[in-house]
Amino acid sequence: MSEPYNDGARLRVKRAELIYPTLISFVHFQAQINFPLMQYRSLGQTGLNISALSFGASSLGAEFRKIDIPEALRAVRVALDCGMNFIDTSPYYGRGMSEALLGQVLPDLPRDSYYLGTKLGRYAPAHFDFSSRRVIESVDVSLQRMKVDYLDVILCHDVEFVDLDQILEETIPALEKIRAQGKVRFIGVSGYPMKMFRYFLERTNLDLILSYNHYTLQNTMLMELVPDCQQQGVGVMNAAPFSARLLSTAPLPPWHKAPEWVREVARRAAAHAAERGSDIARLALQYAIAPEELTTCVTGSANPERVAQWCRWAEEPMDQGLLQEVLKILEPVHNWFYLEGLPENNDPLAERYLSTGVAPGETN
Repeated sequence: MSEPYNDGARLRVKRAELIYPTLISFVHFQAQINFPLMQYRSLGQTGLNISALSFGASSLGAEFRKIDIPEALRAVRVALDCGMNFIDTSPYYGRGMSEALLGQVLPDLPRDSYYLGTKLGRYAPAHFDFSSRRVIESVDVSLQRMKVDYLDVILCHDVEFVDLDQILEETIPALEKIRAQGKVRFIGVSGYPMKMFRYFLERTNLDLILSYNHYTLQNTMLMELVPDCQQQGVGVMNAAPFSARLLSTAPLPPWHKAPEWVREVARRAAAHAAERGSDIARLALQYAIAPEELTTCVTGSANPERVAQWCRWAEEPMDQGLLQEVLKILEPVHNWFYLEGLPENNDPLAERYLSTGVAPGETN
């Protein structure tokens, strides 16, 4: 299992030759030559050298909107062409659709030209199964769907919804056996509450964690975990720089948990960025990938033009003046979070949010 290329220019030319052996479309060739080198960072002690921006394939599962399948497949290729070398997915995304669509792209690529991570344990909004039997089955099904022989990363998905002792005593040991068979390389957990990650850091040896919505313009709680992760050699991956569109001008999905008072502050921040001739989404992405302690930030779209735009933003300098102005506007909702999963797996609420009259997750 050799390392993916990480020289940006050479990588893009090589992939162009492999994917388009006779003719590169003008649009793709423009993407190939217009992007400077992507930044790459080490993931804990795994030895993986991962791009600062990674492709999140939840979008391929139509989690936000209906998608055009050929367009979605092009989005994956554009992400790789632009230098992203890590793909994150899950059988939960589209209930297998995301993995199945990746299975239409990945066989055309050399397996050592990208890293691939998926998840297990969550298969529908209220369907969780972290039993050892299902662990074995889930890994095999994911490999078959994506038409690959091994996974670089496997994550226990949204474990805050279940008894964490089961993950520790049954799920992770089952994954260790699968690792010994060569089907997975590195093991971690993903989810929302910081308390959940601390539980595992104190009790077992993980290779990595994947957190979402906790290092954004609005919430920086993830940084509190970094010292412990660094001490233990655990890689830290960030996801969702736009906080599920809260930090953008796009309409929020119906399932978004931010209450109206949080949404209003976010709208003011977005309006201020627009008045300054910028886009809050651009600032949000640049902010989320800035800390080198966070190996990568996972975000995804089934729109290839949007993916290319994010890559351009990632390589542009961040407007520090605008950043400070936006952070000031967002200060009233800084580190606001919602409850997710079992109550005992959640973080204690900050005292200043207890007097708002709105519980986390309510949308009054």
